[in-house]
Amino acid sequence: QWTVKHRYSDFHDLHEKLVSEKKIDKNLLPPKKIIGKNSKSLVEKRQKELEVYLQTLLVKFPVTAPKVLSHFLHFDLYEINGITAALAEELFHKGEQLLMAGEVFTIRPLQLYAVTQQLLQGKPSCANGDAKTDLGHILDFTCRLKYLKVSGTGGPFGTSNIQEHLLPFDLSIFKSLHQIEISHCGGKLIKGLTSSKHALATMSVRFSAMSMKEILVPEASEFDQWEPEGETSSCPVTAVIPTWRTLTTLDMSHNSISQIDDSVKLIPKIEFLDLSHNGVSLVENLQHLYNLVHLDLSYNKLTSLEGVHTKLGNIKTLNLAGNQLERLCGLNKLYSLVNLDLSNNKIEQIDEVKNIGNLPCLEKVVLSSNPLSIIPDYRTKVLAQFGDRASEVCLDNTITTEKELDTVEVLKAIQKAKEVKYKLSNSDKKISEDSRLTAASSKSNCSSLTVRPSSPSLPRPVSSSQGNHVCIVLLDSCGISVVLAEPVISACLLCSTAPANLT
Repeated sequence: QWTVKHRYSDFHDLHEKLVSEKKIDKNLLPPKKIIGKNSKSLVEKRQKELEVYLQTLLVKFPVTAPKVLSHFLHFDLYEINGITAALAEELFHKGEQLLMAGEVFTIRPLQLYAVTQQLLQGKPSCANGDAKTDLGHILDFTCRLKYLKVSGTGGPFGTSNIQEHLLPFDLSIFKSLHQIEISHCGGKLIKGLTSSKHALATMSVRFSAMSMKEILVPEASEFDQWEPEGETSSCPVTAVIPTWRTLTTLDMSHNSISQIDDSVKLIPKIEFLDLSHNGVSLVENLQHLYNLVHLDLSYNKLTSLEGVHTKLGNIKTLNLAGNQLERLCGLNKLYSLVNLDLSNNKIEQIDEVKNIGNLPCLEKVVLSSNPLSIIPDYRTKVLAQFGDRASEVCLDNTITTEKELDTVEVLKAIQKAKEVKYKLSNSDKKISEDSRLTAASSKSNCSSLTVRPSSPSLPRPVSSSQGNHVCIVLLDSCGISVVLAEPVISACLLCSTAPANLT
């Protein structure tokens, strides 16, 4: 049901046209009142008389209402016969132009539902005798259309109680689709979409699906075990499902998808996949998509990227913004990665950036709105993790400045010094341990007067009244040699301040 609002003058205009075109009784309409027209009693009386008038008209035209009456009662918006007649007439006038221009044609789920129901009823394709409203105009247009958009509403449609996402409809009347966009429909109620497998290149299904499977392989619910065509299976299968042979772009964002299920086996040619704004918690099954280069998993529920390189071998653009990631250890082998968005996650440690610091092709990185982004000198500390490639990386959509690169060089020099210090410290500990082992060995063998030297590969310690003394030579980027004695290095690296005699 739906609500229609009209003034008495609208009824008068309707009646004039019906008298002229359909020869109805001119006295059927309640007369116009001049005196007391706004009184409550008169309004109530007129409402009842107009109700009788409309019911009389509908009885007079039981099969199909005249166009003027159909529009007056909004049959062209809400009623099956009126909807299909209006759509057929629109395509009679504009269909050929739309096809020639290659434009995207927008249709409502309610209109598709009406066409589907008309075809199921088996009635004449032109019930009202007007050739312009023949259902054939719709079928001819849909057979040749290449670009389709099915756009519903989130709540009741118009002034009606019709919920479009609860209406089933059949898309098998579209035989040549290259691109389709579906929104605010019931994913499980969409029939006939798979009939476009042979030609469809781009598909978008948003605000409609509970799973990928109900869109990509709706017939799976009918079989216990299925496999895509061309694959050999060790298990017995009850069905072999044809693949989407030409589909390269799939947008299933803003749905209620919780899992990347095995239906992705049926889309082997996919290059662009958008699963953003869903409830995905695990990256899985994407190893079947050998051609995938652009993946959007932003605003899901990902907490771990462990082993993700085994699923995304050739990925170039990866959007992981708006998840719950704390670590980046799963990204260290994505060697083809060029663009990476990690904004709005839970990354706290600068050291996590080391996992992507050695990726050879990475050019753009977004880490904004993470806890680490509030660390002092955040940008330079992050860029320093990329080593010699710091100048090639664009961080947070901001080009790296020369001043930042200079600071990065200083941080790199300090880091190298720390590494040398660490190695020397470990070396001294090992020498000390070898000395103790040698001394112990000498004591145990002193009765036999046999001397066993320590490992020949390690230098023997040198004893003096001043203790061991080690000098380190560091070469900075300008080729200037700086000689640092061990105590100076200790002071510099441990307290992070330069001694007075060191510039």
